[in-house]
Order: sequence, then structure tokens, then C-alpha cells
Amino acid sequence: MPTTLTLAYEDRLAVLTLNRPEKRNALCHALMDEFDAALNEVAASRAQVLLLAAEGKAFSAGMDLEDLKALATHTAEENHRHSERIAHLFRSLYLFPKVTIAAVQGAAIAGGAGLATLCDFTLATPAASFGYTEVRIGFVPAIVSAFLIHQVGDKDARDLLLTGRIITAEEAWRMRLINEVVAPEALQTRARQLAAELLENSPASLRATKALLRQYHGEAIERDIHSGMEANANMRQTADFAEGVSSFLERRKPRWSE
Repeated sequence: MPTTLTLAYEDRLAVLTLNRPEKRNALCHALMDEFDAALNEVAASRAQVLLLAAEGKAFSAGMDLEDLKALATHTAEENHRHSERIAHLFRSLYLFPKVTIAAVQGAAIAGGAGLATLCDFTLATPAASFGYTEVRIGFVPAIVSAFLIHQVGDKDARDLLLTGRIITAEEAWRMRLINEVVAPEALQTRARQLAAELLENSPASLRATKALLRQYHGEAIERDIHSGMEANANMRQTADFAEGVSSFLERRKPRWSE
């Protein structure tokens, strides 16, 4: 049985909920495995729309601290396998054959921002925030950047990836990173209302349209993901990555090598 998420069905709507509120829904190995299994189940089901939500105050704080600690001691081969795993997770969600909606109630940071924004529709409350903070800890926002640059364009992608700053839901909406800002008490209602609107459409047409959209960017995305995985794995072998992880875990300012 899944331990990091729940999957429920409301007729033709599948609701996948991240369920590690005590860890701010951080991305650990178990969550990634269970997320992948849930996507496969929903793809094979009669559900036509997938709603992604999260328990607790945060949507997802990014990589789990225990996994982050382990990365500092990984070999190059282990780092490459981990990069492939993250790439598979993001690719599977972005290219999912059925329509996806994310309902974001809180912070969506680093990999959590990837999950929140790679859905077809992203709804967020004013309390939600988004950020690609990898450069702050000597990391590279490599894999998610392959998608982000297609979503918001070159200038805004450079802003988010190079500064590592956290942005509000309102600014994310202005960048077109999300679709709507919704009052907290209306978030789940609005998500289901949108799902109901989508379910009025032809299922065959929705599948065909998503397949067409995958073709438009598929080749470029795959090329960029491959480049991202290499950059991701290579950066993890550097002194700055080791220092960034240590300083983050020790809650101190990093002392970079240059």
C-alpha cells in the first residue's frame, strides 16, 4: 500500500494527493516510486482527468533532506541514475496522456515546483509560492529547466533559475507559469469545476490533442532533458555542491570555492 500519497477516484476524475505533510511533501525515493505507479494506474483506468493535490501547508518542498544528505556521497554512476529517476518522474507527468490539473495550496519549491507546474493546468492560492532554488545550494536546476524555458520563455526562465528567488502566486500567474489564482476556500471546488468542464469534452479528442501537444515539443524536450541529466550529475561531483548541501543542512551561509 502507498505510504507517501493517496489515490482516489471520483467517477472519471482521479485525485492523487501527496501525503507527507510532516515532511512538507518532500520528494523521497518512496514517493517517486509510488507517484510513478499511481500515474501508470490512472493511465490504465477509465479516469479522464487527473487532479494533483497535497496535504498540509506545503505543496512540496523539493528533495527530501535525507536523500539530499546521501547525494553528497554518491558516485558519478549513482548520481546519473538519480538524475534519470527525476527526469523520468517529470517526463511522465508532463507527457501524461490524460488531462492533468494541479491544485497548489502552499510552497512548491525546486522539484516540487516541477510537479506543480508540469500539469496542463495549475491553480494556486495566494499563499502558494514557487521557486527553483537549486543555485542557492550549489546545485543545477537542470532537468526542470528543460520544461520551464518552454513554459515562460527565455528571460523569465533565466530570472527564476539564476536568482533562485521565491515568487508569489500572483507573479507566477503574470509569468504564465500558472493558470489561475484562487481563494483558499475555493481551491478544491474550482479544481473540480475545471475537471467537470473538461469531462464535457470528447475523451478521444482530449487524448488526441494531448498526443499532438507532445509531438510539438517532444524532440526538443528529450534533447534538453538529456543535457540536463548530464549537467545535474556532473554538478554533484563538485566542491560547491558538497559545500552547498552541508551549509544548507547546517543552516549556515555557504563558503563557495571561488
